[in-house]
Amino acid sequence: MINKDRFLEIAISKFTRFGCKRFTLDDLAHEMGISKKTIYENFDTKETIVNDSLDFLLKKIELEIIAITTKKGANPILSIIEIYRIGFLYVKSISPTYINGLRKYYPKSNTLYSDFKLRFTHTYIKGLLVKAQKNNLIKATIDIDLTCDLYFGNLENLSLIASNLYEKYTVDEILEHLIITYLRGIVTEEYLKENDLLTP
Repeated sequence: MINKDRFLEIAISKFTRFGCKRFTLDDLAHEMGISKKTIYENFDTKETIVNDSLDFLLKKIELEIIAITTKKGANPILSIIEIYRIGFLYVKSISPTYINGLRKYYPKSNTLYSDFKLRFTHTYIKGLLVKAQKNNLIKATIDIDLTCDLYFGNLENLSLIASNLYEKYTVDEILEHLIITYLRGIVTEEYLKENDLLTP
C-alpha cells in the first residue's frame, strides 16, 4: 500500500522534469523505494499514473487560483498578476519534453491539460478582466473576449520555451514584460495614477 497523494506528487515532479515517456516506472519505483509490483497494485497502467499525477497538479494549481479570485475585496488587476506569478513558477519546472510527450503519447492527459488551459484563460482570467472593466479599472473600449483569445490565450505556449527562457530571465522579469506591461496598456489612466502594478 502506498500513499497515493505522495506518490502522485513525486511522479508529477519527475515527469515534468524528465518527460513522461523518458522517466520509466522502474525509475519511479526506485525513486519511491518500492517495487514495480506495488505500483501496479495501485495503478493499472503508466498512462493512468501520467493522467492522475497531472490531475493532481492541476487541481492544486486551480485551488490556488480560486483562493486568489475569491479573496474578498481583492483588486482584480493585482489578482491577475498574482495568478500569473504563481503560474510562471509552475511553468518554470515543466520541461518542453513533458508537454510534447503528452501531445504525442498521452491524448487523455493532453485533453486534461488543454481543458485546464481553457478554464484558466476563459473562466478565471476572463472573470477578473470583466470584473475590472465593470469597476472602471480597464478601459471600456477593450474587448475582453478578444483580449483573452489574442493575448492571454496564447501564454500557455510559454511552457514550450520555458527551459531556455528561465535560464536567461527571472520570473519577475518575465511577469513584467508579458503581463504587467500589457495590463498597463489596457487599464484606465485613473487606475494607473492610484495603483502600483508591481506590488500585488
